[in-house]
Amino acid sequence: MAPSSTYRLQFSRDLTFTDAVELVPYLNALGVGALYSSPLLESGAGSNHGYDVVDPTRISAERGGEEGLKALVAAVREAELGFVLDIVPNHVGVEVAKANPWWWDVLEHGRGSRWAGHFDIDWDAGPVLLPILDADEEKALGELSLSEDRTELRYYEHAFPVAPGTEGAGTPQEVHERQHYRLCSWKRGAAELTYRRFFDVSTLAAVRVELPEVFADAHREILRWVESGDVDGIRVDHPDGLSDPGGYLRRLRAAIGPERWLLAEKILGVGEDLPVSWPIDGTTGYEALREVCGVFVDPDGAGLITQFAAEHTGVKESSHAAERRGRREVADTILAAEVRRIAALVPVPEAAPSTDEDPGPAADRVREAVAEFLCGFPVYRSYLPEGRESLDTAVAVARANRPDLADVLVALHAAMLADPEGALATRVQQTSGMVMAKGVEDTAFYRYNRFVALNEVGGDPGRFGVSPAEFHTALARREASVPRTMTTLSTHDTKRSEDVRARLAVLAEIPREWTGLVRDWAARHPLPHPSLDLLAWQSLVGAWPISAERLSSYLGKASKEAKLVTSHVEAVPEVDEAIAAWPKQVLADAELVSEVERFVARIAEPGWTNSLGQKLLQLAGPGVPDVYQGTELFEYSLVDPDNRRPVDFAARRALLARLDEGWLPEVDAEGAAKLLVTASAARLRRYRPELFTGYRAVPAQGPAAEHAVAFARSDSLVAVATRLPVGLAARGGWEDTVLPLPGGTTDWHDILTDAPVDGAAPRLERLLARYPVALLVRPA
Repeated sequence: MAPSSTYRLQFSRDLTFTDAVELVPYLNALGVGALYSSPLLESGAGSNHGYDVVDPTRISAERGGEEGLKALVAAVREAELGFVLDIVPNHVGVEVAKANPWWWDVLEHGRGSRWAGHFDIDWDAGPVLLPILDADEEKALGELSLSEDRTELRYYEHAFPVAPGTEGAGTPQEVHERQHYRLCSWKRGAAELTYRRFFDVSTLAAVRVELPEVFADAHREILRWVESGDVDGIRVDHPDGLSDPGGYLRRLRAAIGPERWLLAEKILGVGEDLPVSWPIDGTTGYEALREVCGVFVDPDGAGLITQFAAEHTGVKESSHAAERRGRREVADTILAAEVRRIAALVPVPEAAPSTDEDPGPAADRVREAVAEFLCGFPVYRSYLPEGRESLDTAVAVARANRPDLADVLVALHAAMLADPEGALATRVQQTSGMVMAKGVEDTAFYRYNRFVALNEVGGDPGRFGVSPAEFHTALARREASVPRTMTTLSTHDTKRSEDVRARLAVLAEIPREWTGLVRDWAARHPLPHPSLDLLAWQSLVGAWPISAERLSSYLGKASKEAKLVTSHVEAVPEVDEAIAAWPKQVLADAELVSEVERFVARIAEPGWTNSLGQKLLQLAGPGVPDVYQGTELFEYSLVDPDNRRPVDFAARRALLARLDEGWLPEVDAEGAAKLLVTASAARLRRYRPELFTGYRAVPAQGPAAEHAVAFARSDSLVAVATRLPVGLAARGGWEDTVLPLPGGTTDWHDILTDAPVDGAAPRLERLLARYPVALLVRPA
């Protein structure tokens, strides 16, 4: 059974189970229906996310261990809350080899290890390549050493097992040559790696949960919690990395039973549906994020903002062109090993010799064709036989871009369709999602910076906002098809928090003023690339006030993801130093800081209006809304690890107590108004669930009607939000715009202000006099 709503907590050694026990009364008072936990199995030491599980048989000791988890579950049950758990079936952490008993045993015993089949290793390619040495591989190999008892090979802080019988006489280098693995330069990992990873992260090795024995070993501990009644719902991380996501989800559903809530972190493209064969309740909600945030973006701002971005960067390029370029780049570089492995499986047309026979031009053609094909998918991946149309599109796009490769592309396509469960189809489908994620989310979204409020997972920066009509169609469809799916605005993975995006949305209403400022500021403090100028100034005003340290850390990561003037693989020290120094230089410019402060003061209030509006629409809309830790107040974080900073729960508890005493806060930087919206809607969902059924748009009528977005969930609940607040103020306010309510009834009450509504068609200037949002309810 799905909860009324969830509250996501990021557990780590800084937020333990004991800490969470103390938070349960607050979560209960906030009105959420379930605690939604980050992964809790034993992970890498100091991990602040838990996605690097090193031992799936144990609960994380750093987070509090089994006894701590028991105490937390008991507290959750006493408060009558649900418990939702995030799990990681695709990969395990191998950064510290000795911390992962499966991986250590594989390195020690090779193919003879009990766990050899648990990992997706290409054993025919020779010893397992471990890319952990410095760039100068020869020099690094000379720095290998052996432990005193010669059972461990060491490279500085890294330790690896020595296979039994190979530890005899010889230098560390000679012992190394006798192992089931080979240490190599980290630079070789992208092109030569012999095991499947999580995207391009060599410290996260993929596991083969499609095998029943691997599924059993990886899920035994989690299913024990489920069977004991401790877990009410499961969120599956990154299903697209699995060889057969549908088969995995069907096996998991059978294991947990039909009633428990089951979600998958599936990133849907615009208009894409979940595969119908997946027995799950929905996704983690990125598609809802795009719709809810997008309806607060003014499409009229697109022209000037697009023109300025082209002028400033000297490049007039569509977002889709930028995405294709990013995808092709990662296919050719950081994911080259995956492309090479697929190419070896392609049945080469008779006109060209096989890749095994000719490592030259013919093999290059096949690799080129595979790379082009992987870059042509309109969505993350297909799931043959489902998603055939996406596969067909990928071939058509690849052939249009490279007609000279048509013969290989046709052969590749035909082979996949002929054997949809074969190795070729499996690896193509696993890899196309990797290419999309790394090429688009982690490359293009840091390059195509005309308006970064749109550059979010599941988003489409080429679509400048979401019209009210599209918004209502999408939410009605959600209610009809996946009413128990999760919806979200912020997560541990979002590139900027919901409130940063809400503030940045204001820029679309004042494009001339904004672009004029950036033109001036960037001339005074340029970055090493003009695209980074656009990103940096939007980040600065979006997250203001922000310290030089936080902004420097963010821009360092963003610039390396963009791969324009520096990168993780090919770092350019002088560029990195200039980017790192930029925030401090900017914040030391008193005149410029004064200008930034004046501008942020100008956009802050309409930004708060957008924040309250999108929060209400998410919480009242179809699906199960999630509140990411801390976002019940205004919270201006950038990408991880910035969005995983400690949350001041004491301040939130104090503000909630004041609200419960009848306080109606102002809409200001303190953020209590957002807490009021969150608690009011969450409590209503929890205690009057019958109100949240059905969906219909409730259109305003009058001269300012376009500035209102409202919907009814039943005949007894209506949510109302203000959109495009700068334009609303510029036109003189609501005037005589009204909101006719369903049924023509007059017994409505706004639970945010605890005030009766004036008639069956209230004037919006009265209804929204106190807050830019309203949550209207009729008596039970």
